[in-house]
Parts: sequence; structure tokens; C-alpha cells
Amino acid sequence: MPGVVSGYVKTTLDATDLESGVAYKLLIGLVVPRPIGWIGTRSADGGRNLAPFSFFNAVAWRPPTVLFSTELITKYKDTLRNVEATEAFTVNVVTEEVAEAMNVTSGTYPPDVDEFDVAGLTAVDADLVSAPMVAEAKANMECRMTRVVRVGEPPSAAVVFGEVLRLHVADDVLDERLRVDPVALKAVGRMAGRGYTTTRDLFFLERPD
Repeated sequence: MPGVVSGYVKTTLDATDLESGVAYKLLIGLVVPRPIGWIGTRSADGGRNLAPFSFFNAVAWRPPTVLFSTELITKYKDTLRNVEATEAFTVNVVTEEVAEAMNVTSGTYPPDVDEFDVAGLTAVDADLVSAPMVAEAKANMECRMTRVVRVGEPPSAAVVFGEVLRLHVADDVLDERLRVDPVALKAVGRMAGRGYTTTRDLFFLERPD
């Protein structure tokens, strides 16, 4: 239903009336750019897995906590199965240098396929958790799974929360105060469809008092 709100001609949509595919496309087109959680896990029998999730974010700092979400409609993904079995995962920051490799790991592979090998990446054991890290990533986070929340009735997605136990950050990305230099990091964000965005074109605003 068209309407005029704040000077823009807008189409008003009731999300409960939309087909799931339409709602999904609208959501990923409007919630942009999204950070990418490149999640490393290990199966109960020790197999490695690596997959990107653009439903990802930091949600708390005391304790440092991140989350990512995976769908349950089409299949029960290896990442979720591994996290529930081991209660551990890593987050590997996606930057311009590893964007192509990240895209390779987004493919659908059988559980016995190691995405590190497929993408030509180096797996490094984490210090505190049983999940592998991407050596080529400029930053890695070791996470302990704290809870999994299933969303919908019946559930259509699972949201995984994890406490960040340890971080590994490239020296040339940090300043003397341990602040991240966004220009040096060169993070990549997710848009809709096949779209991605860089963070090279930055602008800054002073916060009000």
C-alpha cells in the first residue's frame, strides 16, 4: 500500500503477509552493510569446517560476546552441528585480502570436506578452544558457545551466542592504544545478492555532548 511518510513515497508491507523469500530479500537488502562472521569449527570427530555468515554481529562487551545466525529451513548446517557438539568456534575477520577465499568457503560441501583445503587456507589451532583459525585472516577470535536460541515456530533459524575468550590481531592493524585502524584492516561487508562492500571510503562524525 503506497503512502507518503517524511517526504518519501513509501510502500508499506506487513511482514507477516509476505512470502518467506520476499521477506528474506527485503531484509538482506535493507540491513546493510552486514559484517561477515567467518566461522571456524571442528566436528566431534575432529574434522575442520569453515563457513561465512552475514547474519553476524557483536552484542555485548562484558563479557565480550558475538552472535551469528544460521538457517534451519533447507538443511542442518555443519557449523551448527559442530558448535553444539564442541561448544566452540572461531571468528575470522574477512578483509579484502581474503574475500575471494571466503567466497569459496560459502559453497555447499559434504561434511567430510575441509573448506580450509578447498580454499587454500592455512588452519591454525586456537589456544583455548577446539576450533581452527584462519592464519591468513588479520584478526581471529576464539569463542566459547554460551547458548543457541532457535527462532520461529517451527524453528527456521538458530542464533549462536559465543563469549570471546581470546583475540589475535595483526600488529599493523593496532595502534599504541590497542585501537583498530580501519584503513589498515580493510574489512569487507555483505550486501544483498552477490554484493560486497569495502570500508575504504570512510567519513567521521563528532558525537554530541
